[in-house]
Amino acid sequence: MKKSIFFLLIIISLITSAQQTKHKKATIVLTYDDGLPSQLNVAIPQLDSANLTATFFLTGNMTETSLPLWRQAGKKGYELANHTLYHPCLLNVKSNPAENSANYTPYIMVREIKEMNTLLFALDGKMGGRTYAYPCTELEVGGLNYVDTLRKTGLIKYARIGGGPDAVITDFKNLDPLKVPSWGVPGNQVTGDDLIDFVKKVQQSGGLGIFMFHGIGGDYLVTHEDAHRQLLRYLSQHRNEIEVTTFIKAMDEIMAAK
Repeated sequence: MKKSIFFLLIIISLITSAQQTKHKKATIVLTYDDGLPSQLNVAIPQLDSANLTATFFLTGNMTETSLPLWRQAGKKGYELANHTLYHPCLLNVKSNPAENSANYTPYIMVREIKEMNTLLFALDGKMGGRTYAYPCTELEVGGLNYVDTLRKTGLIKYARIGGGPDAVITDFKNLDPLKVPSWGVPGNQVTGDDLIDFVKKVQQSGGLGIFMFHGIGGDYLVTHEDAHRQLLRYLSQHRNEIEVTTFIKAMDEIMAAK
């Protein structure tokens, strides 16, 4: 009887240890906003070389040249995700008043998100849930928060918001799937070491870290291509400790474990 109890305790200890080890494995998600040329020309070739995957939040600004390239990216396994058709944002008040989010209503925003889902389906043919990134990380349009309106539609499975270099997710139990924090990488002043430091924070906590990139080696909010390459090299060298996956797959794992 004592031997049975002893072996039972050993089994329980091993199971607990395995669960803790699994929990401690860091998860990194690389996301890129706005469907920029530099992402096609620089980011994706670097990701291909490193054999890493990522999520691209696209808008309706694709052209006859870029559209087939994004379709090809989807076939490679990159996640093509929703960033609205026209990227409405308060910052657009001067550049294009028609795309100023202050002039939107939650209904108009939801309709635009739905239409973008249709465009994404035309690109990759994937059914089921889509992920979403709030343009300019704004949760309001026309002065009204539209998160719960979006939640009720069922159009979006998971949504990414903004955050700083300390936006490491560890409290999975209380994580709102439509308000998932990320580090909005500010651009030129960020080095490869800065990017890797964020990954190391995620490793230390055994949590989830999401990068929000824009331009890679060009366009705007530019992350230097060498800094980006340095980050990918680090992730490749630590595959046994870090899971690099798409936004939807990372969130599916988290929600399944709740």
